[in-house]
Amino acid sequence: MPFLSGNLGFERFSIEGFDSTEFTDEHIEQLTKNAAGNVETASEENVHVGFLGGAHLFDQEFDLGKNVINDAVHVGVRIDTNQIPSAIRKAWLEIELLGYAKDSPSGVPSKSQRKDAKEAVEQRCAVEAASGKYRKMQSFPMLWDCRQDLLYFGGTAGKASGYCIDLLERVFEIELRHMSAGTIAKNWATASDKVAEMDDCMHANFVDSCVFNSLIWDNEHSQLPDFLGNEFLLWLWWKLENGTDALTLADDSEVTVMMTKTLSLECPLGENGKETISAEFPTSLAEATEAIRSGKIPRKTGLTLIREGRQFDLVLQAETFGISGAKIHLDEEEDFDVNDRIDAIRTLSETVDLMFHVFCECRVSERWNEDHEGIRDWLTSQHKAKQRVAA
Repeated sequence: MPFLSGNLGFERFSIEGFDSTEFTDEHIEQLTKNAAGNVETASEENVHVGFLGGAHLFDQEFDLGKNVINDAVHVGVRIDTNQIPSAIRKAWLEIELLGYAKDSPSGVPSKSQRKDAKEAVEQRCAVEAASGKYRKMQSFPMLWDCRQDLLYFGGTAGKASGYCIDLLERVFEIELRHMSAGTIAKNWATASDKVAEMDDCMHANFVDSCVFNSLIWDNEHSQLPDFLGNEFLLWLWWKLENGTDALTLADDSEVTVMMTKTLSLECPLGENGKETISAEFPTSLAEATEAIRSGKIPRKTGLTLIREGRQFDLVLQAETFGISGAKIHLDEEEDFDVNDRIDAIRTLSETVDLMFHVFCECRVSERWNEDHEGIRDWLTSQHKAKQRVAA
Protein backbone atom coordinates (compact mmCIF):
# COMPACT_ATOMS: atom_id res chain seq x y z
CA MET A 1 0.00 0.00 0.00
CA PRO A 2 1.35 3.48 -0.94
CA PHE A 3 1.25 4.90 2.60
CA LEU A 4 3.88 2.40 3.67
CA SER A 5 6.04 2.45 0.53
CA GLY A 6 6.49 4.23 -2.77
CA ASN A 7 5.10 7.59 -3.84
CA LEU A 8 2.14 9.12 -2.04
CA GLY A 9 -1.14 10.63 -3.16
CA PHE A 10 -3.94 11.64 -0.84
CA GLU A 11 -6.76 13.94 0.20
CA ARG A 12 -7.15 14.77 3.89
CA PHE A 13 -10.22 14.73 6.12
CA SER A 14 -10.50 15.97 9.69
CA ILE A 15 -12.06 13.56 12.19
CA GLU A 16 -14.40 14.61 14.97
CA GLY A 17 -16.23 12.53 17.54
CA PHE A 18 -13.71 9.71 17.99
CA ASP A 19 -13.67 9.35 21.77
CA SER A 20 -10.70 7.02 22.08
CA THR A 21 -7.09 8.24 22.06
CA GLU A 22 -5.94 5.00 20.48
CA PHE A 23 -7.14 2.06 18.44
CA THR A 24 -8.13 -0.99 20.49
CA ASP A 25 -9.31 -4.57 19.94
CA GLU A 26 -12.88 -3.25 19.93
CA HIS A 27 -12.10 -1.13 16.87
CA ILE A 28 -10.35 -4.05 15.18
CA GLU A 29 -13.53 -6.06 15.72
CA GLN A 30 -15.52 -3.33 13.95
CA LEU A 31 -13.15 -3.44 10.99
CA THR A 32 -13.45 -7.21 10.80
CA LYS A 33 -17.25 -7.12 11.03
CA ASN A 34 -17.37 -4.64 8.14
CA ALA A 35 -14.66 -6.22 5.99
CA ALA A 36 -14.94 -6.14 2.22
CA GLY A 37 -16.59 -9.24 0.77
CA ASN A 38 -18.73 -10.03 3.81
CA VAL A 39 -21.78 -8.95 1.84
CA GLU A 40 -22.26 -10.18 -1.71
CA THR A 41 -23.08 -7.58 -4.34
CA ALA A 42 -25.58 -9.36 -6.60
CA SER A 43 -28.30 -6.90 -7.53
CA GLU A 44 -27.84 -4.57 -10.45
CA GLU A 45 -25.95 -1.35 -9.68
CA ASN A 46 -25.70 -2.30 -6.01
CA VAL A 47 -22.66 -0.92 -4.20
CA HIS A 48 -20.99 -2.54 -1.23
CA VAL A 49 -18.17 -0.87 0.66
CA GLY A 50 -15.98 -2.69 3.16
CA PHE A 51 -12.61 -2.49 4.88
CA LEU A 52 -9.43 -4.26 3.76
CA GLY A 53 -6.54 -5.38 5.91
CA GLY A 54 -4.18 -3.37 3.74
CA ALA A 55 -2.09 -6.10 2.11
CA HIS A 56 -4.11 -6.82 -1.04
CA LEU A 57 -7.56 -6.71 -2.65
CA PHE A 58 -8.87 -9.72 -0.69
CA ASP A 59 -7.17 -9.14 2.66
CA GLN A 60 -9.77 -9.53 5.44
CA GLU A 61 -7.30 -9.92 8.29
CA PHE A 62 -7.06 -7.14 10.89
CA ASP A 63 -4.78 -6.99 13.90
CA LEU A 64 -3.43 -4.29 16.21
CA GLY A 65 0.15 -5.31 15.50
CA LYS A 66 -0.43 -5.32 11.76
CA ASN A 67 -2.69 -2.31 11.24
CA VAL A 68 -1.69 0.16 13.97
CA ILE A 69 1.61 1.88 13.25
CA ASN A 70 2.96 4.85 15.21
CA ASP A 71 -0.49 5.95 16.49
CA ALA A 72 -1.97 5.62 12.99
CA VAL A 73 -4.27 2.97 11.55
CA HIS A 74 -3.36 1.68 8.11
CA VAL A 75 -6.22 -0.07 6.30
CA GLY A 76 -7.87 -0.09 2.92
CA VAL A 77 -11.40 0.27 1.61
CA ARG A 78 -12.85 -1.77 -1.24
CA ILE A 79 -15.82 -0.64 -3.31
CA ASP A 80 -17.66 -3.46 -5.09
CA THR A 81 -20.16 -2.51 -7.77
CA ASN A 82 -22.44 -4.30 -10.21
CA GLN A 83 -23.17 -1.87 -12.98
CA ILE A 84 -24.09 -2.87 -16.51
CA PRO A 85 -22.30 -0.43 -18.86
CA SER A 86 -24.72 1.97 -20.54
CA ALA A 87 -23.42 1.05 -24.02
CA ILE A 88 -24.32 -2.61 -23.39
CA ARG A 89 -27.78 -1.73 -22.04
CA LYS A 90 -28.39 0.40 -25.12
CA ALA A 91 -27.26 -2.40 -27.44
CA TRP A 92 -29.57 -4.93 -25.74
CA LEU A 93 -32.48 -2.52 -26.10
CA GLU A 94 -31.76 -1.99 -29.80
CA ILE A 95 -31.68 -5.75 -30.33
CA GLU A 96 -35.05 -6.16 -28.61
CA LEU A 97 -36.60 -3.30 -30.60
CA LEU A 98 -35.23 -4.69 -33.86
CA GLY A 99 -36.95 -8.02 -33.15
CA TYR A 100 -40.29 -6.29 -32.57
CA ALA A 101 -39.81 -4.12 -35.68
CA LYS A 102 -39.35 -7.19 -37.89
CA ASP A 103 -42.69 -8.61 -36.74
CA SER A 104 -44.55 -5.31 -37.04
CA PRO A 105 -46.50 -4.56 -40.28
CA SER A 106 -45.30 -0.96 -40.15
CA GLY A 107 -41.70 -1.94 -39.43
CA VAL A 108 -41.77 0.22 -36.29
CA PRO A 109 -42.31 -1.11 -32.73
CA SER A 110 -45.51 0.05 -31.07
CA LYS A 111 -45.58 1.93 -27.76
CA SER A 112 -46.47 -1.23 -25.85
CA GLN A 113 -43.71 -3.15 -27.63
CA ARG A 114 -41.18 -0.48 -26.62
CA LYS A 115 -42.31 -0.92 -23.03
CA ASP A 116 -41.96 -4.70 -23.32
CA ALA A 117 -38.48 -4.27 -24.81
CA LYS A 118 -37.39 -2.09 -21.89
CA GLU A 119 -38.75 -4.60 -19.38
CA ALA A 120 -36.90 -7.41 -21.15
CA VAL A 121 -33.65 -5.45 -20.93
CA GLU A 122 -34.19 -4.77 -17.22
CA GLN A 123 -34.71 -8.48 -16.59
CA ARG A 124 -31.57 -9.34 -18.54
CA CYS A 125 -29.59 -6.75 -16.58
CA ALA A 126 -30.74 -8.31 -13.30
CA VAL A 127 -29.68 -11.79 -14.43
CA GLU A 128 -26.30 -10.59 -15.71
CA ALA A 129 -25.65 -8.62 -12.52
CA ALA A 130 -26.45 -11.64 -10.34
CA SER A 131 -23.92 -13.71 -12.28
CA GLY A 132 -21.14 -11.36 -11.19
CA LYS A 133 -20.02 -10.91 -14.76
CA TYR A 134 -19.94 -7.13 -14.44
CA ARG A 135 -18.74 -6.94 -10.87
CA LYS A 136 -15.95 -4.41 -10.41
CA MET A 137 -13.70 -3.97 -7.39
CA GLN A 138 -11.77 -0.84 -6.54
CA SER A 139 -9.53 -0.46 -3.52
CA PHE A 140 -8.15 2.65 -1.84
CA PRO A 141 -5.60 2.88 0.97
CA MET A 142 -6.33 4.93 4.07
CA LEU A 143 -4.22 6.15 6.96
CA TRP A 144 -6.15 7.21 10.05
CA ASP A 145 -3.83 9.35 12.17
CA CYS A 146 -5.17 9.10 15.73
CA ARG A 147 -2.55 11.57 16.95
CA GLN A 148 -3.69 14.38 14.64
CA ASP A 149 -7.35 13.32 14.13
CA LEU A 150 -6.75 13.23 10.38
CA LEU A 151 -7.67 10.72 7.72
CA TYR A 152 -5.41 10.43 4.69
CA PHE A 153 -7.45 8.98 1.84
CA GLY A 154 -5.39 7.50 -0.98
CA GLY A 155 -7.42 8.94 -3.84
CA THR A 156 -9.09 12.12 -4.98
CA ALA A 157 -12.13 13.68 -3.35
CA GLY A 158 -15.19 12.47 -5.22
CA LYS A 159 -17.64 9.59 -5.40
CA ALA A 160 -15.18 6.97 -4.13
CA SER A 161 -14.10 9.04 -1.14
CA GLY A 162 -17.77 9.69 -0.41
CA TYR A 163 -18.45 5.96 -0.13
CA CYS A 164 -15.45 5.52 2.15
CA ILE A 165 -16.37 8.45 4.38
CA ASP A 166 -19.95 7.19 4.70
CA LEU A 167 -18.62 3.79 5.82
CA LEU A 168 -16.28 5.27 8.44
CA GLU A 169 -18.92 7.62 9.80
CA ARG A 170 -21.48 4.82 10.06
CA VAL A 171 -19.20 2.23 11.65
CA PHE A 172 -17.31 4.44 14.09
CA GLU A 173 -19.96 7.13 14.67
CA ILE A 174 -17.59 9.95 13.76
CA GLU A 175 -17.78 12.97 11.50
CA LEU A 176 -15.31 13.67 8.71
CA ARG A 177 -14.75 16.92 6.84
CA HIS A 178 -12.68 17.42 3.72
CA MET A 179 -9.60 19.55 4.32
CA SER A 180 -9.69 21.83 1.29
CA ALA A 181 -7.88 25.16 1.02
CA GLY A 182 -10.97 26.94 2.30
CA THR A 183 -11.33 24.59 5.28
CA ILE A 184 -7.68 25.03 6.24
CA ALA A 185 -8.01 28.81 5.92
CA LYS A 186 -11.16 28.87 8.07
CA ASN A 187 -9.55 26.64 10.72
CA TRP A 188 -6.49 28.89 10.82
CA ALA A 189 -8.69 31.98 11.15
CA THR A 190 -10.60 30.44 14.05
CA ALA A 191 -7.39 29.49 15.87
CA SER A 192 -5.88 32.94 15.19
CA ASP A 193 -9.00 34.93 16.11
CA LYS A 194 -9.22 36.26 12.54
CA VAL A 195 -12.64 34.91 11.55
CA ALA A 196 -14.13 38.28 10.64
CA GLU A 197 -11.09 39.23 8.57
CA MET A 198 -11.18 35.89 6.74
CA ASP A 199 -14.91 36.27 6.05
CA ASP A 200 -14.18 39.61 4.40
CA CYS A 201 -11.74 38.08 1.91
CA MET A 202 -12.95 38.41 -1.67
CA HIS A 203 -11.40 37.23 -4.93
CA ALA A 204 -8.31 39.27 -5.78
CA ASN A 205 -7.69 40.47 -9.35
CA PHE A 206 -4.11 40.64 -10.56
CA VAL A 207 -4.30 41.93 -14.14
CA ASP A 208 -6.63 44.58 -15.58
CA SER A 209 -7.37 42.48 -18.65
CA CYS A 210 -9.00 39.72 -16.57
CA VAL A 211 -11.35 41.04 -13.91
CA PHE A 212 -13.60 38.59 -12.04
CA ASN A 213 -15.69 38.24 -8.91
CA SER A 214 -15.74 34.44 -8.96
CA LEU A 215 -13.83 31.59 -10.55
CA ILE A 216 -15.40 29.38 -13.18
CA TRP A 217 -14.47 26.34 -11.09
CA ASP A 218 -15.85 27.70 -7.80
CA ASN A 219 -18.24 25.35 -6.00
CA GLU A 220 -21.51 27.29 -5.99
CA HIS A 221 -22.79 25.14 -3.12
CA SER A 222 -19.87 25.96 -0.81
CA GLN A 223 -19.14 29.07 1.21
CA LEU A 224 -15.53 28.04 1.79
CA PRO A 225 -12.83 30.34 0.35
CA ASP A 226 -11.11 27.61 -1.67
CA PHE A 227 -10.00 30.32 -4.13
CA LEU A 228 -7.32 31.22 -1.58
CA GLY A 229 -5.47 28.10 -2.72
CA ASN A 230 -5.10 29.58 -6.21
CA GLU A 231 -3.98 32.92 -4.79
CA PHE A 232 -1.51 31.14 -2.53
CA LEU A 233 0.24 29.47 -5.46
CA LEU A 234 0.50 32.76 -7.38
CA TRP A 235 1.72 34.56 -4.26
CA LEU A 236 4.30 31.82 -3.67
CA TRP A 237 5.45 32.07 -7.29
CA TRP A 238 5.90 35.84 -6.87
CA LYS A 239 7.83 35.32 -3.65
CA LEU A 240 10.21 32.84 -5.27
CA GLU A 241 10.73 35.07 -8.30
CA ASN A 242 11.61 38.06 -6.16
CA GLY A 243 14.55 37.05 -4.10
CA THR A 244 13.49 34.41 -1.59
CA ASP A 245 13.40 30.64 -1.72
CA ALA A 246 12.51 30.15 1.94
CA LEU A 247 9.59 30.87 4.24
CA THR A 248 9.73 31.20 8.01
CA LEU A 249 6.83 29.24 9.47
CA ALA A 250 4.75 29.85 12.57
CA ASP A 251 6.79 27.36 14.61
CA ASP A 252 9.98 29.32 13.70
CA SER A 253 11.20 26.54 11.44
CA GLU A 254 12.13 27.35 7.85
CA VAL A 255 11.11 25.65 4.64
CA THR A 256 13.00 25.98 1.37
CA VAL A 257 10.65 25.92 -1.62
CA MET A 258 10.98 25.37 -5.36
CA MET A 259 8.22 25.13 -7.97
CA THR A 260 9.20 22.18 -10.16
CA LYS A 261 8.22 19.64 -12.80
CA THR A 262 4.64 20.66 -13.61
CA LEU A 263 2.37 23.69 -13.62
CA SER A 264 -1.30 23.90 -14.59
CA LEU A 265 -3.01 27.24 -15.14
CA GLU A 266 -6.51 28.24 -16.17
CA CYS A 267 -8.42 31.37 -17.09
CA PRO A 268 -10.72 32.23 -14.15
CA LEU A 269 -13.39 33.38 -16.62
CA GLY A 270 -13.19 30.26 -18.75
CA GLU A 271 -12.42 32.33 -21.84
CA ASN A 272 -8.75 31.62 -22.57
CA GLY A 273 -8.63 27.93 -21.75
CA LYS A 274 -6.15 25.89 -19.74
CA GLU A 275 -2.44 25.35 -19.98
CA THR A 276 -0.22 22.66 -18.52
CA ILE A 277 3.55 23.06 -18.60
CA SER A 278 5.99 20.25 -17.90
CA ALA A 279 9.62 21.19 -17.32
CA GLU A 280 12.28 21.03 -14.64
CA PHE A 281 11.42 24.58 -13.58
CA PRO A 282 8.15 25.45 -15.36
CA THR A 283 7.78 28.94 -13.87
CA SER A 284 10.99 30.02 -15.58
CA LEU A 285 9.56 29.42 -19.06
CA ALA A 286 8.16 32.21 -21.23
CA GLU A 287 4.83 30.45 -21.75
CA ALA A 288 4.28 30.34 -17.98
CA THR A 289 4.97 34.05 -17.69
CA GLU A 290 2.69 34.82 -20.61
CA ALA A 291 -0.07 32.70 -19.07
CA ILE A 292 -0.20 34.57 -15.75
CA ARG A 293 0.28 37.91 -17.50
CA SER A 294 -2.84 37.16 -19.53
CA GLY A 295 -4.82 36.49 -16.37
CA LYS A 296 -4.55 32.72 -15.96
CA ILE A 297 -3.96 31.60 -12.39
CA PRO A 298 -2.37 28.41 -11.01
CA ARG A 299 -4.53 25.42 -10.24
CA LYS A 300 -1.81 22.83 -9.66
CA THR A 301 1.96 22.88 -9.34
CA GLY A 302 4.88 20.65 -8.53
CA LEU A 303 6.82 21.59 -5.41
CA THR A 304 10.09 20.62 -3.80
CA LEU A 305 10.10 21.31 -0.07
CA ILE A 306 13.02 21.01 2.33
CA ARG A 307 12.30 21.31 6.03
CA GLU A 308 14.12 20.02 9.08
CA GLY A 309 16.57 18.17 6.87
CA ARG A 310 13.89 16.24 4.98
CA GLN A 311 13.15 16.80 1.27
CA PHE A 312 9.79 16.14 -0.34
CA ASP A 313 8.74 16.30 -3.99
CA LEU A 314 5.01 16.58 -4.59
CA VAL A 315 2.22 18.02 -6.71
CA LEU A 316 -0.24 20.27 -4.88
CA GLN A 317 -3.77 20.94 -6.14
CA ALA A 318 -4.74 24.51 -5.26
CA GLU A 319 -8.40 24.28 -4.26
CA THR A 320 -8.55 20.82 -2.65
CA PHE A 321 -5.01 20.87 -1.27
CA GLY A 322 -4.81 17.32 -2.52
CA ILE A 323 -1.29 15.94 -2.80
CA SER A 324 -0.14 13.54 -5.52
CA GLY A 325 3.14 12.01 -6.66
CA ALA A 326 4.76 12.80 -3.31
CA LYS A 327 8.24 11.38 -2.79
CA ILE A 328 10.09 11.27 0.51
CA HIS A 329 13.83 11.63 -0.12
CA LEU A 330 16.15 9.51 1.99
CA ASP A 331 19.84 9.84 2.70
CA GLU A 332 22.06 7.00 1.59
CA GLU A 333 21.96 4.09 4.02
CA GLU A 334 19.43 5.95 6.18
CA ASP A 335 17.69 3.73 8.72
CA PHE A 336 14.07 4.44 7.76
CA ASP A 337 11.23 2.14 8.83
CA VAL A 338 7.44 2.37 8.64
CA ASN A 339 7.29 4.38 11.88
CA ASP A 340 9.63 6.95 10.35
CA ARG A 341 7.54 7.00 7.20
CA ILE A 342 4.38 7.83 9.17
CA ASP A 343 6.27 10.68 10.84
CA ALA A 344 7.48 11.90 7.43
CA ILE A 345 3.88 11.94 6.14
CA ARG A 346 2.92 14.02 9.17
CA THR A 347 5.80 16.41 8.47
CA LEU A 348 4.78 16.77 4.83
CA SER A 349 1.16 17.48 5.75
CA GLU A 350 2.15 19.95 8.46
CA THR A 351 4.65 21.74 6.21
CA VAL A 352 2.12 22.35 3.44
CA ASP A 353 -0.40 23.70 5.94
CA LEU A 354 2.14 25.94 7.71
CA MET A 355 3.19 27.43 4.36
CA PHE A 356 -0.44 28.20 3.61
CA HIS A 357 -0.85 29.71 7.08
CA VAL A 358 1.92 32.22 6.25
CA PHE A 359 -0.11 33.30 3.24
CA CYS A 360 -3.35 33.42 5.26
CA GLU A 361 -1.68 35.67 7.84
CA CYS A 362 -0.64 38.01 5.04
CA ARG A 363 -4.00 37.79 3.28
CA VAL A 364 -6.03 39.12 6.23
CA SER A 365 -3.50 41.79 7.25
CA GLU A 366 -2.66 45.24 5.93
CA ARG A 367 0.42 43.70 4.35
CA TRP A 368 -1.81 42.10 1.71
CA ASN A 369 -2.34 45.45 -0.01
CA GLU A 370 1.42 45.75 -0.44
CA ASP A 371 1.86 42.18 -1.65
CA HIS A 372 -1.16 42.43 -3.95
CA GLU A 373 0.24 45.55 -5.58
CA GLY A 374 3.62 43.88 -5.74
CA ILE A 375 2.20 40.97 -7.70
CA ARG A 376 0.31 43.32 -10.03
CA ASP A 377 3.46 45.39 -10.63
CA TRP A 378 5.47 42.21 -11.20
CA LEU A 379 3.03 41.02 -13.85
CA THR A 380 2.89 44.48 -15.45
CA SER A 381 6.68 44.76 -15.56
CA GLN A 382 6.85 41.36 -17.24
CA HIS A 383 4.38 42.57 -19.84
CA LYS A 384 6.36 45.73 -20.52
CA ALA A 385 9.60 43.81 -20.77
CA LYS A 386 8.04 41.51 -23.38
CA GLN A 387 6.79 44.53 -25.35
CA ARG A 388 10.32 46.00 -25.40
CA VAL A 389 11.74 42.69 -26.63
CA ALA A 390 9.08 42.44 -29.33
CA ALA A 391 9.83 45.97 -30.50
